[in-house]
Amino acid sequence: MSDFDDIIAGLRHPDAYPHRVDRVEHIETHISHILLAGDYAYKLKKPLDLGFLDFSTLERRRFCCEEENRLNRRLAPDIYLGVVTVTGTPRAPRIGGAGEALEHAVRMRRFDQEGLLTRMPVTPELADRIAERVAAFHDSIPSAAVDSPFGRPELVQRPMEENFAHIRERLSDPAGLRRLEPLAAWTRARLRELTPLIEARRRGGQIRECHGDMHRGNIALVQGELIIFDGIEFNPALRWIDTMSELAFLVMDLEEAGEAPQARRLLNRYLELRGDYAGLALLDFYKVYRAMVRAKVTRVRLGQSDLGPDEAARDRADYEGYIALAEGYTRPRPRRLYLTHGVSGSGKSRLALRLRDRLPVIHIRSDLERKRLFGLPPDARTRSAKDAGIYSREAGDRTYARLRELAAGILDAGYSPLVDATFLERARRRSFIELAEEKACPCTILVPEAPEPVLRRRVQARELEGGEPSEADLAILEAQLAAREPLTAAEQELALRIDTLNPPELEDLLARWPR
Repeated sequence: MSDFDDIIAGLRHPDAYPHRVDRVEHIETHISHILLAGDYAYKLKKPLDLGFLDFSTLERRRFCCEEENRLNRRLAPDIYLGVVTVTGTPRAPRIGGAGEALEHAVRMRRFDQEGLLTRMPVTPELADRIAERVAAFHDSIPSAAVDSPFGRPELVQRPMEENFAHIRERLSDPAGLRRLEPLAAWTRARLRELTPLIEARRRGGQIRECHGDMHRGNIALVQGELIIFDGIEFNPALRWIDTMSELAFLVMDLEEAGEAPQARRLLNRYLELRGDYAGLALLDFYKVYRAMVRAKVTRVRLGQSDLGPDEAARDRADYEGYIALAEGYTRPRPRRLYLTHGVSGSGKSRLALRLRDRLPVIHIRSDLERKRLFGLPPDARTRSAKDAGIYSREAGDRTYARLRELAAGILDAGYSPLVDATFLERARRRSFIELAEEKACPCTILVPEAPEPVLRRRVQARELEGGEPSEADLAILEAQLAAREPLTAAEQELALRIDTLNPPELEDLLARWPR
């Protein structure tokens, strides 16, 4: 037995710890040993050099422990408590204490594993919380230097090709190998097509020091607090990535778990917070990559000698599921341009928020994009009068131009935009209908309606409650009612009217939905 094996064996005794421990549980992964001792967990790195990670020397293991603690304290500061030394002798090791360091370990606070997202449903509210946490995290972390290698197309491609190589090594079935090749070919072809965008995002600061392994198994609710843990410390190239690659892992993981509504909700909330709609063109590309990461992991597990028949059957099913998921992401989806049409208080945004959980749409809101154009947060109150400030005619023209630009980009990325704005003027509606014609996709106009007294009550109530991006008051509503231009006969053909005073059940509404 090596000294390292002796140390791990010694740390399984309760008296190796400086605090009360009744029993020590031991978990081994392919790169680490984790000792669960009392209220704490201690993670030691195996003395390995696997190419993509190097824990071969004591100094490297110390450095990687410190990096793990530094990186994970960004999202789980109450869980990651620092790095401790292992002292004593290999046969009688101690956590902490005086003397020469035999090993180093990351010290963590234990938490109830029932809080893992893999063990609970993701509610709509939780999807919002995750999106808000990840968006704020991505905004706060540093961008890679332009002259660094991170984010360059060749470095983006490398782990993708490694996924396919690892899977091929572990597949003996000719049909399975043949099935893999179209995915590999699609990945290379999309990389070539997306290289200008990948380079633009690298130069634009979207390559950031991310978590790197953000999926449900690394997210938990602990006493009501959201923690995201176990980020990648051992390979900088796997965490200095495009923020869209990180988001793609979360979205893919939720979709694989059968939680597509929550995936759509998370995606839309994240995008409206960061405004990174340009990254949508990369989303399917990175979702294929992330699905293949998980497919690779299942193939690696299938090669383990201690795998039971039930576990092997589950892993084989998971592998097939990830391959099918990746294949699905390579297929074009139907596109449609959705517009809303209605005065303030008619229920446009409320309707759009309901629909975006159920339909594969990207929701863009005029109230948010108007404020983003002027560098304002969503909840800013500008007190701008009608036809002044950010609500001037010029500001309105800029806002609709921006919405059209975003809608065009979303369509080009293969998604369906839902443009949430009043669209009271025919000229503005015409511009978007022409966009749908240019992009060869159908257009639907959603027309939420309510009686005028109800509109007035809603606007007044919203103004009193606050918390909404819209700043429309009664004066603005009255001006809209006076100036709105009704739908033309041609536009009526595209319209779907919805009574928001007596709103239909969502299923009934979707049954009327244009196909």
